Formats: sequence, C-alpha cells, structure tokens
Amino acid sequence: MTVPGRRRRDRGVALVTAMLISALAALVASDMAWDNALEVRRTTVLLQRDQAVQVALGAESWARLILSQDANDTPTDHLGEIWAQELPPLPIDGGGEVFGSLEDLEGRFNINNLIDRRGRVHRESLERFQRLLTVLELEPRLAGAIVDWLDPNQEPHLPDGAEDAIYTSVLPPYRTADQMVTSVSELLAVQGMDRETFRVLEPHITALPPGTSINANTATPAVLRSLSDTLTESDVAALVEERAEAGFADVRSTFAPLLPPGATLPVDSSRYFRLRVVVRLGTVRVTLYSVLQRDQGQVTPLLRSFGTA
Repeated sequence: MTVPGRRRRDRGVALVTAMLISALAALVASDMAWDNALEVRRTTVLLQRDQAVQVALGAESWARLILSQDANDTPTDHLGEIWAQELPPLPIDGGGEVFGSLEDLEGRFNINNLIDRRGRVHRESLERFQRLLTVLELEPRLAGAIVDWLDPNQEPHLPDGAEDAIYTSVLPPYRTADQMVTSVSELLAVQGMDRETFRVLEPHITALPPGTSINANTATPAVLRSLSDTLTESDVAALVEERAEAGFADVRSTFAPLLPPGATLPVDSSRYFRLRVVVRLGTVRVTLYSVLQRDQGQVTPLLRSFGTA
C-alpha cells in the first residue's frame, strides 16, 4: 500500500525531473541555434570577402587598361588626365560599393635612389633628399641613417650614419636591412625615425626600383623644392600654378634654367603608379593597394597588399 505522502513526493520528483529535462532540451536547442547562426554569419562574411577581393582585382584590371590606353593616347602624364581622377563610389551586386584612386609614384622621391646599382651613395639624390627633409622641417641628418639602412656595407655614413652597432644595442636588438626597401613603412625601423616624422614625410616618398626620375607634372610642391637650393616657396607656387592640370608645355626648358648645371632634370611621364581600391559589401570592407609598372603600354602589377599601403 502506497503512502499518500510518498506518492506526492514521487510526483514532485517526476515534475522536477521533467522540468530539468525540458530546460536542458531548450538550452541545447538554443546553443545549436546560436552555433548555426554563427556559422551562417561566418560563411556569409567569408563569401562577401571573397567577392570583395574579386571586385578589387577587377578594379585593378580596369586601372591597368586605363593606364595602357593613356600611354597610347599621350606621351605625358599630368593631373588632368583620366587616370588621375578619383573613382566615385559605384554600386556592386549584393548592396555594396567600390571606389578608389590612382597616384603617380614618380611624383614622390624614391628612397631607393639614395643608393646606386653598385651599392654606393648617389650624391645628387642624397642632396635632394636632405633638401626635402629641410623643406618639411625635419632633421636632415635622418638621410645618413636611411643611407646606412639601404647600403650593403657596415661602414657608418659620416657624420649621421647608423649601422648594426647602433641597432643591436637596443631592446629588442635588430640589424639594418642593407638592401632596398619595398615599402616606405620599413623606414619606421630606422634610427631617429618616429611616427610623427614618418607621418610628415610619407606623402612625399616612395619605394621603387632605383633609377627613377621625378615627374614635374605630378610632384608634390615639397619634392619640387628639393630639386635645387635656389628654388624658393614662391618659385614653386608659380611652377604649380603654371603646370595647373595640363602639365608643363616643356619640362626641360622650364627647369633647365632653375637647376644647377649637370643636375638631373625632371621628366613629364611616369612608369610607376599606385592603385588604391576600397570595396564595401555588407559589413565587409576590403582595401587593395597595388603598385603598377607601365612599360611601353604594358601594365604589370609589381606588389599587392590588402589593408596596408
């Protein structure tokens, strides 16, 4: 015979057990739904990123076509040409957009020009770079440290050089590159280069194969001033006004009287450009930087990076 009190206890235990089982089932179901939602979200983001990368590469192909056509249309490069115009946001499938710009890298000072192909200091380039630093109100002695970062030897460039003896004495220790740089951001490791100095300098420098020229039609005013000690701020302002968006009528005749005899004159055409493409798709944002080389109308990507220049 079952005791009534015990019967009630058994029913209570059964009820609590049923509630626990229901709660566990709900928890498991909720956890599975959350995991499924995360997986769907992860898959969606990966698909959107893949699509964004393909759109960016498609924009690169378009830019290569524009540069190739420009080489066939005109022998000069200036800021009034189609390639120099910023691409406004264009819609893409999936509710996103793409926009970007092309920049002439030969409108900047090429850091790798500081060392010639035999590994020796290129004096004219060094003097121009020192003038550029002075124009930007930066320390000219920084040029010596950068020379030592690039040259293949371990002899400090006097009086401002810095070789391994300097870098191995810091924490953590490291060594000089002793070779050309592929990105100007590498200069952040150079003795004396802080982030504020780099921020001021970066818009006026680039890292290209050595031996490039300055395109006077696209050069920044600071780079134009670095061409000669005798060029003043007002001289450069007049030159920038003269070139406007159509470029100089004759670069050689314009600059020959302004530069010292025997100095390398700027040019009016370029071979190296940098493309920046931004693709937004859903919550995904992809930025592609691509260095493009144009040679006799053929345009080839030399370096691609996503997210950083």
